[in-house]
Amino acid sequence: MPRRISTDAGRAALAAVRAAAGAPERGDLATSVRYLLELLAEKAPGHSVEVRVPPFGAVQVVEGPRHTRGTPPNVVETDPETWIALALGDEEWADAASAGRILASGTRADVSSLLPLRP
Repeated sequence: MPRRISTDAGRAALAAVRAAAGAPERGDLATSVRYLLELLAEKAPGHSVEVRVPPFGAVQVVEGPRHTRGTPPNVVETDPETWIALALGDEEWADAASAGRILASGTRADVSSLLPLRP
């Protein structure tokens, strides 16, 4: 998957989200989420796990059986703030999961070994 958000734009959006301390601009939040999803797809290309961060984006990652129709068998879904915290290493997967901020289904849905990302 070719990167659509430049490194500079992604890092600027992440900096703006962090500086906003809980009330980021919607555009910065969307760009940050999409940028980090693109980094995850680059780090773990594949189609066996779908990572969803509504309403801003979703990617299929991790090598394995390709999913083409219906609900994928391996799905991770979380909110934008949690996704950014996980991707940047500000929060641990286990903590977010136990707090109910990550919904993960399927035998391959734990992508914690791929996090944090280093943008």
